[in-house]
Parts: sequence; C-alpha cells; structure tokens
Amino acid sequence: MSGVVGQVLLVAVLAVPAAGAVAVAALRHDRVARLVGTVAAGLTLLAALPLVAGGDDVGAGTDPSPAVRPWHQVDLPWVPGLDLRLHLGVDGISWPLVVLTALLTLLCCGYTLWRVPSGGSGRALVALLLVVEVGILGTFLALDLVLFFVFFEVVLLPMYAIIIGWGGPDRYRAARKFALYTLFGSVLLLVGVLVVVTAAGTADIVTLTGGTGLARGPQLAAFTLLALAFAVKSPLWPLHSWLPDAHTQAPTVGSVILAGVLLKMGTYGLIRVAVGVAPEGAEWAAPALGVLAVAAILVGSLVCLAQTELKRLIAYSSVGHMGFVLLGVATLTGTGLRAALIGNIAHGIITGLLFFLAGAIKDRAHTGDLADLSGLRETAPRLAGLLGFAAVASLGLPGLAGFWGEAFAVIAAVRVGGPLWLTLAVLAALGGALTAAYLLRLLRQVTHGRASSAVAQVGPGVARAELLTWAPLVLLTLAVGLAPILVLGVAQAPVDALLPGRP
Repeated sequence: MSGVVGQVLLVAVLAVPAAGAVAVAALRHDRVARLVGTVAAGLTLLAALPLVAGGDDVGAGTDPSPAVRPWHQVDLPWVPGLDLRLHLGVDGISWPLVVLTALLTLLCCGYTLWRVPSGGSGRALVALLLVVEVGILGTFLALDLVLFFVFFEVVLLPMYAIIIGWGGPDRYRAARKFALYTLFGSVLLLVGVLVVVTAAGTADIVTLTGGTGLARGPQLAAFTLLALAFAVKSPLWPLHSWLPDAHTQAPTVGSVILAGVLLKMGTYGLIRVAVGVAPEGAEWAAPALGVLAVAAILVGSLVCLAQTELKRLIAYSSVGHMGFVLLGVATLTGTGLRAALIGNIAHGIITGLLFFLAGAIKDRAHTGDLADLSGLRETAPRLAGLLGFAAVASLGLPGLAGFWGEAFAVIAAVRVGGPLWLTLAVLAALGGALTAAYLLRLLRQVTHGRASSAVAQVGPGVARAELLTWAPLVLLTLAVGLAPILVLGVAQAPVDALLPGRP
C-alpha cells in the first residue's frame, strides 16, 4: 500500500464516523438514520482493516525514535503558534484496538436496527455512538499529546448522554458518578500533559518516547499524574467504583462500548504515553503498580463472588481483568507488555459478548437478579450455551482468547524475579482461580436448576439479528485463542522498541 493511500485511510477512519454522526443527526426518519449510521460504522471498519497492509517500510528511517515508527501517518500544522500538530499514526500497538473499536461500534449500531432501548430515539443513540467512536479512535491514533487529550475528552459527554438517555432507573446517579470520576481523571491528565510539554518543549509523542528531553524529576511527576488519570479511565482499583454503576444502568450497546473499548483508552494511554514518555517514572513506580494490579485482581474476584446482579457481576469482572493488564504493564518487560496488549483485545471481545448476552437475558426475563434467572438452559438452551461459551472464555480457558493475557502476565512477573514479583505472580494466579470460581457460580445460578418464573417466559429462539451481532465476537474469541499471533505478531516490533533490552 502506498503512503498516500495509507494517509487517506487514516483520515477516513476519523472522518467517516464524524460525517456519519452529522448525517444521522440531520435525518428525520428514525430507521433510515439508524441504517445510515450503521453503514458509516461499516465503512469505518473497512477503512481500518487495510491499515495493516504495506506498513513495514512506511516512514522507515524518518522518525527520530524507533519506538514509534508508524506504518502510516498524517502530520499537518494544527496550531503553528504553539507548535501543535495534527499528528496521527497507526502501528502494531494501536491497530488492533482501532479495528476492535470499529467492529464493536458497527455491531452496536447494527443492533439498534433490531432493538432500540426505551427512553429515547434510535437516531440520537446511533449519532452518539458514532461520536464516541471518533473520540476513541482519535485517542488510539493521536501522536501529539494535546491532540491525544482532546480526543480523550471527546468521549465524556456523548457517553454521559447515552447513560442518561437510555439507561436504567438509577441512570442519573450512575451518569453523574461517571462524569465526576472522568472529570477528575481529565484534570490529572491535563496537568500531566502540561508537565511534559513544559519540561520537554514539545508535545510530539514520537519525539518524546523514551523520555527524550525529560529529566528524572519531571518524569516522576508526569508518570504519577498520567498513571492516575489513566487508572480512572481503565478503571483500576481503587478508582473503579464508577464502573459497576455505569455498566448496570447503561443500555446494552452502552455497556458493550464501555467495556469493549472505552476502558482500553486508559490502558493504551498507560502504555503509549505514561510508559513511553516517562520510562524512568515507570521504573520507579513499577512495584507499586504491581501491588495495585494484584489487589485489583483479588478484590475484583472476591466482589464478583458476592454479586447478585448479572450486569454488575460482569462489570466487576472487568476490574480483575484490567488488573492482569496492569500487572503485565508493571513488569516493564516485552512479555508483560504483549500480555497486556492481547489481554486488552481479549477483554474487549469477550466482555462485549457477555454484555450483549446479559442484555438479551434481561430483555427477555425483565430482571437481572441472579436468584431469579435459574434454569435458562431449560427454556433457552442456545442462549445458555452462548453464555457458557463466553463465561469459560472470560475465565481463561486455554484455546480461547482470555487465556493468553492472564497466563503471560503471571509468567512475566515470574521472569522479573525477586520476592515481591514472585509473590505477586502467585497471588495473581490465585486470582485467576477465583475468576473461574465466580464465573462457574454465575453459570450454575443462571443456566442450571429448575426454570424460575422469570426464565419460564423466555422463548427458546434467538433472533437472526442477534446471531449476526454475536457471531463475529464468538469467531474472534476462537481465532485469537487459537492464533494469538493475530495480535502479537503486529505488536512484536513496536513493543520490543518501546522496551529495548527487556525480553
């Protein structure tokens, strides 16, 4: 692929959903608008997929830092007086997340063609989903810190509106909590960006990667601020309490986007920006990050064992899964970082599927209380089977996508060595066993036993539109589980360059 074609596709990945959101908002006919939005999301995915092609030699030898050598990039003046640039690029760290975002947005927009949550128009919901997509994709593509911050913030208002407009009965409190936590993280991110730009004299992430231009003091300060900001978005324990409320009250498509890709903005920022720009700060904070990661794994699992609501349990499971991602990052090794990257992708695929299934169950049974959902396999065996598949994938069954990230995060901690890291590895492995315990408990309570009165009214069929929506996630769970090279292959070189000399 030529450099010009790559640049056009890179711009299209952001321009198409933005134009789609405007078109959807302008159309009066609700179903036509939803169809136009779905087409825009589909075109975005088609533009994102080819970015992997022909990227090996694009920009070779032109970038000052080998750690960020984009396959394709666009670098134009944005605010010349402040030396800010519209610098976008994609490489093996960001491309899988770009594709995941485009795919999940397409599935969510397509889902609205079949089922629109009560409380508002489908047209407005699809427009907001496309705006969220622009913000998330821009975050993954931005190679300028100020531009990164702008895209990072674009997501807040439309996601707040989705929860408020189409959420559950306690949506106002959940949305306020989401907004307050996110705004707190935004302030920390802004201050962290200002520290970096002021100390280094540039906002270009390519130039800054490796700590170029930053003394040790600014690196420590910047990493602390940036890590806290990204911990809020991920969310990482103990800054996670907004997540269960937001997930429980959000509509199905909102939960899928929240869990599938919005949380990845935080973990991606931790890898690309915090570790990349302030490596000395990352080295200094690594033991504390490892302790917090394992605490998240254990606390998230124990809380899940006590949960009695379906979506809330799945939401808290994300705290534990993100703990494994953080543990991989905290090791500051190539193995750990690759574990974090594939863990990100696996979590997005599997938890997106889990929230789709949880939404389908709640829509049919009109309750999410686990005590009222027994016997699903008796009345809806297909739905119960899909839930079982997603649950065993989430607990890390070998051969499915969830296995690689968790297993190799533990292996990376063992390889670091020393009493602290060996202890963290053992505790993380224990957390993996607790993950299996709460997910098997979920299946026992929901699928086994005599059908409850709520489940008795659930029909055996699964709509064709639902199968079309869920099938790509099922296939990707199998594909990534059986061939992790799909993710790890493209990430190998940029990870090795980001952490030179660390296997």
